[in-house]
Amino acid sequence: MRNLFLAILLLGSAQLLQAQTDSLDIPYDELKVLDYSNPKEYVIADVTISGIRYIQEEVLLSISGLKKGNTITLPGDEITRVLNKFWDQGLFSDIKITATKIEGDSAWLDIYMLERPRMLRFTINGVTKTESQDLQEKINLRSGQQVTDDILDNTKRIIRDHFIDKGFLNTEVSISQQMDSVRVNMVELVIDVDKNDRIKIDEIFFRGNEVFPDKRLRRVMKNTKKVNLNIFKSSKLIAEKLKEDKASLIEFYNENGYRDAKVLSDSVEILSEEENRVNLYINIFEGNQYHFGEISWIGNTKYPSEYLNAVLGIEKGDVFDQTVFDERLFIDEDAVNSVYLDNGYLFFDMNPVEVSVENDTIDFEIRIREGEQATVDKVIITGNTKTNEHVARREIWTKPGDLFSKQDIIRSVRELASLGHFDPEQIEPNPIPNDQDGTVDIEYKLVERANDQLEVSGGYGAGMLIFTAGIRFSNFAAGRIFDKGAWRPVPSGDGQTLSLRAQTNGQIYQSYNFSFIEPWLGGKKRNSFSVSLFYSKINQAGLGYSFYNAIRDRNSVPDNYMKISGASIGLGRRLNWPDYLFTLQHSLSYQRYFLNDYSGFLAQNGTFNNFSLTNTLGRNSTDQPIYPRSGSNISLSLQLTPPYSAFNDVDYTNPDLTDEERYKWVEYHRWMFKGDWYKSIIGNLVFYTRMHFGYLAMYNPNVGPSPFESFDVGGDGLAGYNLYGRETIAMRGYENGSLTPRVIDGVEMPGNNQAQKSGNVYTKLTMELRYPVSLNPSATIFVLAFAEAGDAWYSIEDFSPYQAKRSLGVGLRAFLPMFGLLGVDWGYGFDEAYEGAGVSGSQFHFTIGQQF
Repeated sequence: MRNLFLAILLLGSAQLLQAQTDSLDIPYDELKVLDYSNPKEYVIADVTISGIRYIQEEVLLSISGLKKGNTITLPGDEITRVLNKFWDQGLFSDIKITATKIEGDSAWLDIYMLERPRMLRFTINGVTKTESQDLQEKINLRSGQQVTDDILDNTKRIIRDHFIDKGFLNTEVSISQQMDSVRVNMVELVIDVDKNDRIKIDEIFFRGNEVFPDKRLRRVMKNTKKVNLNIFKSSKLIAEKLKEDKASLIEFYNENGYRDAKVLSDSVEILSEEENRVNLYINIFEGNQYHFGEISWIGNTKYPSEYLNAVLGIEKGDVFDQTVFDERLFIDEDAVNSVYLDNGYLFFDMNPVEVSVENDTIDFEIRIREGEQATVDKVIITGNTKTNEHVARREIWTKPGDLFSKQDIIRSVRELASLGHFDPEQIEPNPIPNDQDGTVDIEYKLVERANDQLEVSGGYGAGMLIFTAGIRFSNFAAGRIFDKGAWRPVPSGDGQTLSLRAQTNGQIYQSYNFSFIEPWLGGKKRNSFSVSLFYSKINQAGLGYSFYNAIRDRNSVPDNYMKISGASIGLGRRLNWPDYLFTLQHSLSYQRYFLNDYSGFLAQNGTFNNFSLTNTLGRNSTDQPIYPRSGSNISLSLQLTPPYSAFNDVDYTNPDLTDEERYKWVEYHRWMFKGDWYKSIIGNLVFYTRMHFGYLAMYNPNVGPSPFESFDVGGDGLAGYNLYGRETIAMRGYENGSLTPRVIDGVEMPGNNQAQKSGNVYTKLTMELRYPVSLNPSATIFVLAFAEAGDAWYSIEDFSPYQAKRSLGVGLRAFLPMFGLLGVDWGYGFDEAYEGAGVSGSQFHFTIGQQF
């Protein structure tokens, strides 16, 4: 109607001007309006645009289609079409077309348009500052933007949807425009939001379900809960979450054979408008339960159908589950497609087809196109900017000329990740098939990560301030020591490990360590070689003695000390049986102990020698070293010394033997089992279990237990300083060493600080739930909750794992490439330790480094 009215105005002005004057000097509102009974054609003499401030006139003239020299009928439908074009743009609040002048058959036209106002700014009322910031990013209004009906409607919709997703189903949004007093045609938008209260679910009812009760179906809905179950999940009604939960219901039914199941509808019943509570009703169609029928194979010439059926692992009559079917065909590591892909059939194709659905039974025909076996042509390594290519290449199981193998690629990725030189999250294998010659190139895309570690710290332990300086180069290159250009800051790239560390408290405590590891001795096989040297001195009477006093008066430091020096050399190799994950390590070590009135061991004075051979059988299948999600790390070791008492002439039944005579050459055999298991529950949520057992045994009961190599259990596993001669075992929730029994003459003396520590048997069980905060290679951070049980005993006869001490707690771990793994734990010990009265209670612990 508006367009028709404007056209009539145009006609009235034209006829009036033609009858009365050649120019339009009469106000627009005074023009007479004539009807359509006398139309006439005119030649357009000119077209002008008026009223516009921001849009180019040339653009508007082009849109109008009115051109100088064209003919136009006045009055006529063409004017209406022009008006409609401009109204369709949505940019104008008023449009008029007038004939400003008519002479003979010529008409001068003017198009008057009033632009919609433009937004100067906007404000949002009724929400928090954080909510306002979130909304500003979503609605994306810009200053100077024209305010159209579409923009206003879209803004309201976005705001409502934002709060509906958060459970505010009754959100109301209104927008008002306030003209700016300074800037022409500029407005401020005032957006008023009233979220109202959240809609909460009082009860969830299901209709049409006969197989599964309501209670079971509610558990399937992970995000939508009723009020009285609102412990970990909110009971608010959110459309998007409800949609996800309805999909979960269908998936649940499908997994149980009901593949025709559908959610027919859902509705709510308002219980209380004041409390915004509703009942949720979900209507379900369950349908029939289906089972697997005959599964036949077509096109398989390399493997018999009986073998493929065994790999598939689905029997006739099993409940139909599409997810399991797909996993056994395509996804699992031992799926049917892995059988082909592990044996070179890169170009094979497999297509399961339903050939019959009768009653509740589904028959399948699995059609296979095997193709030819593909061989590996090129193995390409990229991204190793620091590590030499041969270090990465020797870990890769896919070799040129070998048959293509999916399992070999998985092994290669795992081995590359275990090196620690590359970010395990970004190792990307990329098979590149060459259809023409039946070969495949395999590219391994790597991203270097820093894994050298520097330690410069001051810490407090055993009542004294300790200064530590250490450095660990994890990608050292000993072969380039004499290459001046390689010192940046040290030769690197060959995957060797060089470690130097020193700790001191002046005269009270000193410790120096050196170690070197070559993982590929000779460069052809994975035979590792390691060597280490160490020396430490601890002045026991000076423990807790002021560092300031020690510097001021060196002669005042008491002289009760222990000196330990030693060296070890190790050889290891990877085994091919039972599988490639097994390793065998041999280590020959020697320690010399010199004690001068030093308490804490069964011996206190003399020089003692510990010459031992350690053999360790291990298997490590973890997917990566920093945050494993799957696999295990298991080791069984035996450390033993020669049985000196069997061939020397010492009478060990003589009670007058001195410590040095009894233990001059220490003898023992020490058994250790350590096992860690990792299992991904959902995504990166990992369940981790650990089981440890240690037993320090004796050859000759007349000699008694070894004074060295026993176990000190309790606390964070850190003594504050290196202490050789005893293995420190962490047990969170208890103070350091508080679970180690104290004995006098072989009899346990709990709470007697004059007795000597001697834990010759220990066990420990740990369970953890881990979740990563960040998997960034520059800072891997994860949180954990743990439960532990562990204890130590003096003899194997006292061993009683069911009486182990218990604790619960939470913790945080952060792996920083420069400093290694750092952690803090809070634990609560539920039992009484050997030292102290009552339960252990609340304890905080700090850890450094992986504990295995």
